[in-house]
Amino acid sequence: MKLVWKLLRQHISWPQFVGFFFANLFGMTIVLLGYQLYCDILPVFTANDSFLKADYLVVSKRIGAANALGAHHQSGFSKEEIAQLQAQPFIKGVGQFTATAYKAEAAMGINGMKILSSELFFESVPNRFVDVSLDNWHYVAGDTLVPVLLPRSYIAMYNFGFAQNHSLPKISEGLVGMIDLHIVVQGKGAQGYFKGKVVGFSSKLNTVLVPQEFMAWSNNHFSPGNEMPPTRLILDVANPSDERLTTYLDQQGYELEDSNLDAEKTTYFLRLMVTLVMGVGIVISALSFYVLLLSIYLLVQKNTTKLQNLLLIGYSPARVVLPYQLLTLTLNLAVLIASFLLLLVMRSYYIDIVETLFPNLPSSGVLSTLGIGLALFLLVTGINFTILWRKIISIWKHGKTKPA
Repeated sequence: MKLVWKLLRQHISWPQFVGFFFANLFGMTIVLLGYQLYCDILPVFTANDSFLKADYLVVSKRIGAANALGAHHQSGFSKEEIAQLQAQPFIKGVGQFTATAYKAEAAMGINGMKILSSELFFESVPNRFVDVSLDNWHYVAGDTLVPVLLPRSYIAMYNFGFAQNHSLPKISEGLVGMIDLHIVVQGKGAQGYFKGKVVGFSSKLNTVLVPQEFMAWSNNHFSPGNEMPPTRLILDVANPSDERLTTYLDQQGYELEDSNLDAEKTTYFLRLMVTLVMGVGIVISALSFYVLLLSIYLLVQKNTTKLQNLLLIGYSPARVVLPYQLLTLTLNLAVLIASFLLLLVMRSYYIDIVETLFPNLPSSGVLSTLGIGLALFLLVTGINFTILWRKIISIWKHGKTKPA
């Protein structure tokens, strides 16, 4: 082995290997950083309400002069319009928003301290459109406990308005048990008292959502026979970014009340940009890999005669190729470690900004990125080992067949 190491050191061009190291380090860092940035930023655009799936869109009629003057029949959806929506091939299902036909007031408090009291407007959608456990989203006629989904603006109003002005602790969405919600319902000479159980928050819907069973029972109990056409629909679509969907909605004078389409488009461009960046990194890594392979090939080629002599006097091909394989392994491992350390340093700069702007954003961690780095390391090292092994075997066979 010492002989092989001596041969190897004689013809090593350190500038070539240093060039390979920094070129591969640059390429590997671009690949890992691009993927990690994608994982960290993607939830900003794709984080959806925990109870509404990503493919659900809320649609209403575009507000015009007639709507503004109170022509409710023109702002509501007729049965024919709903059926026409349901018949479209890009729409998998249509659900109606059912509104209260009675007066409802609510008082909201945090740990017994009253912070809001006003008249509220309840709505409901079919249970199949609500993506929460039915154990937490059900109502039996006569119960005084009602599950409620609140707009996320309510918790923001408390945290950045009431709590800040009154030196009270802020609450996160995970502490929904701290919220007290007392509801008073009046209609047709009847009155009911209920306690709301907050099970989640919505950034899509600026309304208080209750189970369909409660809405059906309360409307029948407090305002029987006062049914009005729905002014909003919830759509289950195959692809929110389908051009046919946007074209159809524009033609019918409908508009979306959430930003799902914008989020889908932003996500698409984010993926495209990350793919391009990672592609550049892979190209740089591939070129540096070629530089390394060419450098080691030159080393082997310069030592071909001496290597043949070593093989002829009894050295096995595995022992002869081992120093070259160790050299590539060391260089590739050094690149992986250095690029991962650089990734951690650069991520520490931008992740603080992201967490400050989006405090409830889930952390993706770096394990998946490390997995990609290890996969690239194993792939490149495996290819290097295979090519070097074949080269040494060809030298060995050529030496055995060479005439004396």
